[in-house]
Amino acid sequence: MTYLYSFLFAGAVCLIAQIILDNTKLTAGHITSIFVVVGAFLDTFNIYDIIVNYVGAGALVPITSFGHLLTHGAMAKAADFGIVGLTMGMFDFSSSGIVVAIVFTFFFALFFRPKD
Repeated sequence: MTYLYSFLFAGAVCLIAQIILDNTKLTAGHITSIFVVVGAFLDTFNIYDIIVNYVGAGALVPITSFGHLLTHGAMAKAADFGIVGLTMGMFDFSSSGIVVAIVFTFFFALFFRPKD
């Protein structure tokens, strides 16, 4: 049942993004930024943790999870290190995802050429 919930949550996020993309003049970058902010907002009130516990990995895959990681890490480190912990925590939890994105982007840029 967890697989079904994961699929439905990730699919709902994609459906909402597609509806916004089709019916507004927002670009994909705008929609991505909105979802990061929504994930951060939901984590601020511990709603995203409830979603992750109920849905499982389906909530950790969409872009909303990046906002969740940024806020969750910042709050965890801020409790220990104060204001400096905000920055430390954001990079502590999300650094692996950022590094993987940069490395894959580099290798894809080597093998694929954009069309003019």
